[in-house]
Amino acid sequence: MANQQTDNSESHRLRETANRDRNWQRWGPYLAERQWGTVREDYSPNGDAWTFFPHEQARSRAYRWGEDGLMGICDRQCRLCFAVALWNGHDPILKERLFGLTGPEGNHGEDVKECYYYLDSTPTHSYMKALYKYPKSEFPYDHLVAENQRRGKTDLEFELVDTGVFDENRYFDVFAEYAKASPDDILIRLTVANRGPEPATIHLIPTLWFRNTWTWGCTHEGCEVKPRMETAGDAILARHVTLGDFRLDIDRAADGSSPEVMFTDNETNSERVFGFDDDNRYVKDAVHDAVVHGKAGAVNPHQVGTKAAAIFKLNIPAGSQTVLQLRLTSVDETTSTPFANFDEIFAARIAEADSFYADLAPATGGEAAANVSRQAYAGLLWSKQFYHYVVKDWLVGDPDQPPPPASRHGGRNHDWPHLFNRDVISMPDKWEYPWYAAWDLAFHMIPMATIDPEFAKAQLELFLREWYLHPNGQMPAYEWALSDVNPPVHAWACWRVYKMTAPRGKRDVAFLKRVFTKLLLNFTWWVNRKDVAGNHLFSGGFLGLDNIGVFDRSKPLPGGGSLEQADGTAWMAFYAATMLAMALELAKHDDTYEDIASKFFEHFVHIADAMNTFGGMGLWHEGDGFYYDQLKVDDSVVPLRIRSIVGIIPLFAVEVLEQADIDLLPGFRKRMEWFLKYQPELGRHIAYCDRSHLKTENEKRPGQAAGHRLLAIPSRERLERTLRYLLDESEFLSPHGIRSLSRIHRDQPFVLHADGQDHRVDYTPAESSSGMFGGNSNWRGPIWFPVNYLVIEALEQYHHFYGDEVRVECPTGSGQQMNLLQVSQELSRRLATLFLPDDSGRRPCHGDDQQYASDPHWRDLTLFYEYFHGDTGRGVGASHQTGWTALVATILRDLRSGRKGEVAEMFPTPKGEGGFPNENAVEQVRT
Repeated sequence: MANQQTDNSESHRLRETANRDRNWQRWGPYLAERQWGTVREDYSPNGDAWTFFPHEQARSRAYRWGEDGLMGICDRQCRLCFAVALWNGHDPILKERLFGLTGPEGNHGEDVKECYYYLDSTPTHSYMKALYKYPKSEFPYDHLVAENQRRGKTDLEFELVDTGVFDENRYFDVFAEYAKASPDDILIRLTVANRGPEPATIHLIPTLWFRNTWTWGCTHEGCEVKPRMETAGDAILARHVTLGDFRLDIDRAADGSSPEVMFTDNETNSERVFGFDDDNRYVKDAVHDAVVHGKAGAVNPHQVGTKAAAIFKLNIPAGSQTVLQLRLTSVDETTSTPFANFDEIFAARIAEADSFYADLAPATGGEAAANVSRQAYAGLLWSKQFYHYVVKDWLVGDPDQPPPPASRHGGRNHDWPHLFNRDVISMPDKWEYPWYAAWDLAFHMIPMATIDPEFAKAQLELFLREWYLHPNGQMPAYEWALSDVNPPVHAWACWRVYKMTAPRGKRDVAFLKRVFTKLLLNFTWWVNRKDVAGNHLFSGGFLGLDNIGVFDRSKPLPGGGSLEQADGTAWMAFYAATMLAMALELAKHDDTYEDIASKFFEHFVHIADAMNTFGGMGLWHEGDGFYYDQLKVDDSVVPLRIRSIVGIIPLFAVEVLEQADIDLLPGFRKRMEWFLKYQPELGRHIAYCDRSHLKTENEKRPGQAAGHRLLAIPSRERLERTLRYLLDESEFLSPHGIRSLSRIHRDQPFVLHADGQDHRVDYTPAESSSGMFGGNSNWRGPIWFPVNYLVIEALEQYHHFYGDEVRVECPTGSGQQMNLLQVSQELSRRLATLFLPDDSGRRPCHGDDQQYASDPHWRDLTLFYEYFHGDTGRGVGASHQTGWTALVATILRDLRSGRKGEVAEMFPTPKGEGGFPNENAVEQVRT
């Protein structure tokens, strides 16, 4: 029977999952889009992951650490997998997984060369929908590789649509939909639409298989008994010792025909891959050989194995579509009529998904904005992935396999032997980045907290657990280099998610205590490792900004110099301010946290002082009115006068302390007052706002004390000077957000002569023109969502303190004055326009591609890119980065009420135009 639930059914399922009453998230889109070419699968002596396990071998070679498939699902430990395979009768291989260029093949690094879209998903994955566009002609694998290798860094990437395979609509739209009747009862609907002008034939091949856990001799997979699949009438029976027994029922096609079901094993075809034969007679690519090459003997005639596929050969008229139905169910829940209530259950789940997202739909932007928001959330949820990487086993090797090369013990990630990853994790992009990135994940959890608060909190806690966090306190960065240094934004994400996921008085204080304790270890690691000179100026490497610097900041610097980083130091002030806010919150429940709050208060003030005054002016350049990195060589100090996001990040380090909250904590208040009295040279970095003149409830929160304090790196004067650059359309402000590098460097490139060569930074608004950090990311001009989001949030905090006392021109030179809340809303609006169609249907993120503007089968589809062209807004980089680019859903949600919900809730602004009309209300005591 279909579940008869109310409109809040999805919220009910989330509660059941959180309470561990029912495991609605046991199954989901946790199957990777790419497992080949990853570090986990690399056992080469030189660490060349792309070459060691290429796409060409993926169909024939069993993976060690995971699986991949097309629009697929698996259980949360990736034991049993389901995905769709396709064949158009012309391709040399089955389409079982997404194809793309490796890092060395692409003219801008790795890049997927497919057209696919995540259309919908609820947080429990009770309903999901995805789309893959499959050409009717032979897929142009060789053409894509050859043309992209021919092109240089200054050329655009050559994409699948550029090959002409979609001309005249000669392609199939393949939709995969999933609906859950229960946590272990999943309905699957596959719809194939022939978009072309003539009838066409396609092989649709739903595939079920077990991840290979039995070949390696590992001891932690619960694989003492090899799993088994076998035929069961019109179904496939899958038996697994820890997962349990499941049954895949397969309905007949619309014409009444039944599929041919083929069985084989998920084992490596050693003869094809390595050139020698072994005992594996039925191997991973057997279905490919049977369908594409007609080798019927390739599959197991006894219809048993660990991989099974149902072969449907469908003849679809022009402009028509056909639907297939399948149902994957625990044997304990199977019925004799699995398809009797199929449409009823799907209709119920779709209606529930609509209801769930109705409350999150933006009030402005109409249906187009709602569609963007829905797809952003869908991409965020589809980008969950089972991620498995046990570094000790990877270094030492498996008992039943040849040992890895000796070079491994001194190579990549050798100093992380404690790391044990076997979890469902939010990925940046399941093809281009099918591995977690710590600072990306922090931003993912902001939109995730809106739709699945418990998952958001669990993800943030996960990276602080002892099998992730290094014993020295460092968080793992990403699998290519676990020891690399990303911006320390994890504490900020924990704090934001804590506030977002419950109203005051009902917040999860236990969660905050757990993460705060582990964050203390991480903060200490930063202080000990990245402030080598002990002067509160930090140098943390590239800090996730790839090629932002004039040279690679993670490598030895020219002339043996050292770098004092404006962004590294600002990130640490940001970290300290966040830890202070968390400690003050915890001190309301436990006064023992007051001492640690004092510690972070002083940390922040010392870092701000160093940033502003160390050696004279700190990292501030008075002549330019901007913060810069400084290169120190011997006794000389050279400011690297590049106007980039590096000099904007100091604005992020801002925290407003309410006097009413301070008064509740006498220990902290006493220590702070002593500090301000006896270290006045440091106290100048704290601004105080006297609110005693405010009389009405609209102006003053009931019970509010006389004022509040601002902790920030820039003084008011320095803030306003920096904002002149930030809001200048000839510098940072683009029509679609804040650029990562000022456009002034288009005509005035920065050049540093060192060690006999010139190091240069030009304004490069889109793809990278260099190979630094692989050449696939670029921070020299494009728009990036994470830093834009932090700019917006910082401006709202400054507005809460200054109110209408600070009004700036926006844009600079326009004569239009705005307070900082209005500026933040203007930046939000500009970011949102990246995805919203104009009157002609064109969305800036899709560039000049007319299909997305006018074709009815393309125009409602949205891609969420890694970053965006600094002038036009064209999407660049990874095309499915609905990790941090899913922040657009949060921005659209906040635009509907003209504010950012959490900041407004924490900092209520008095009604009327601005909050502090009396100039004497603000006492600015900073120099």
